[in-house]
Amino acid sequence: MNKIISSRRQFFAGAAASVAGLAVARSAMAALPEPVTQTSAATAKPAVPTSGLPYNPVVTLNGWTLPWRMNNGVKEFHLVAEPVVREVAPGFVVNMWGYNGQSPGPTIEVVEGDRVRLFVTNKLPEPTTVHWHGQRLPAGMDGVAGLNQPSIPVGKTFVYEFQARRPGTFMYHPHADEMTQMAMGMHGFWVTHPKTKHPLISEVDRDFCFLLNAFDVDPGTRTPKVNTMTDFNIWCWNSRIFPGIDSLNVRHGDRVRIRIGNLTMTNHPIHLHGHEFEVTGTDGGPTPVGSRWPEVTADIAVGQMRQIEFVADEEGDWAIHCHKSHHTMNAMGHDVPTMIGLDHRGLVSKIQKVVPDYMLMGERGMYDMKEMEMPLPENTAPMMTGHGQFGPIGMGGMLSVLKVRKDQKPGDYRDPGPYKFPAGTVAHEWTGSTPTATRPEPSGAASANPAAVKKHDLNSHH
Repeated sequence: MNKIISSRRQFFAGAAASVAGLAVARSAMAALPEPVTQTSAATAKPAVPTSGLPYNPVVTLNGWTLPWRMNNGVKEFHLVAEPVVREVAPGFVVNMWGYNGQSPGPTIEVVEGDRVRLFVTNKLPEPTTVHWHGQRLPAGMDGVAGLNQPSIPVGKTFVYEFQARRPGTFMYHPHADEMTQMAMGMHGFWVTHPKTKHPLISEVDRDFCFLLNAFDVDPGTRTPKVNTMTDFNIWCWNSRIFPGIDSLNVRHGDRVRIRIGNLTMTNHPIHLHGHEFEVTGTDGGPTPVGSRWPEVTADIAVGQMRQIEFVADEEGDWAIHCHKSHHTMNAMGHDVPTMIGLDHRGLVSKIQKVVPDYMLMGERGMYDMKEMEMPLPENTAPMMTGHGQFGPIGMGGMLSVLKVRKDQKPGDYRDPGPYKFPAGTVAHEWTGSTPTATRPEPSGAASANPAAVKKHDLNSHH
């Protein structure tokens, strides 16, 4: 699977860390845990714990889990905040800020009750902090610059230490110049697994997680416009857009959990095809059983986490996507006029005498664009892209595929390829006779002219 890049030495011997008032045992500062870096955008295998209490690990969509070391019973992690280059889709890369070579940063997995020590080294061009979103912890570890701690200066390392007090789905991100830092992709997932069997937390066969994020990247450029507030054009899952988002590959009959966090500037109704699910948890913790009901769409607001669960009992390839239609497009133009219904045929031939490569767009809607091989600026993703076994899919952005297979082995997360549809189960063209539609005969002047509008005398009084 993915190769995790690290230096040869086990630790940075003798490295000093500036804690600026954050309490930590002197023995812990003798050497920092080695910072581990990952640059591949592929989905890594689940990281089975090799120390500490056992748990069923998550799979981070197009991401990975950060390794740790045990130091006198404390789990120690090392995050490095730094500029990164993220492949958003094949052939399309964006300059971002993130952690340990990636945006989002690596997922942190711990167990309820674990004592956790997190070293954060700042390699950004400005100060930063880390806020541990949703965690119960001492106020001085909460990570809000100026309120709970001084910012981490450029080139310095701070340390956070607290106990993972409750199981659940959380995230981490800066609370220092967050308009820039979060807009550039600085965030990551945090999962605290239950220490023992929990009455509200089911055991599952597959446990996926990803963050919703968005960027505004002009076609032909590589750096997001951080001052954008609403008009984003790259809608991502874990800083990837379809067809660059990996599929969620499961075995028929598996109980599946998907953890989703939203760090965009708007809500996202996430819709799953072919199955019903229940919302079993939020960043506030597991939901009471009596509050759950069947859903096929869960709306996730800004700053929220939602945990959905279902049994994958319908074999096939099933779309999972945001149901805001413009969030399943890539590099869209906000100022493109609507041309539906306009006949440009005469005009196009005249324009092509001057501009031979001129193309007609939008006369019959935008569906034709999914088959166009039109020239694009360098480093730009097509607006609607991705292919299935029946042709272009016509969607991009916040979209993936849940692939349910009877022959997918337990623990196997490899893509099984396109679904083999049983004979007679695919929608197809009707070749028989088509009856003429019957319509009622119009009656009366009003029915004959349905567009007629009764005009009122503005000078009359009631």
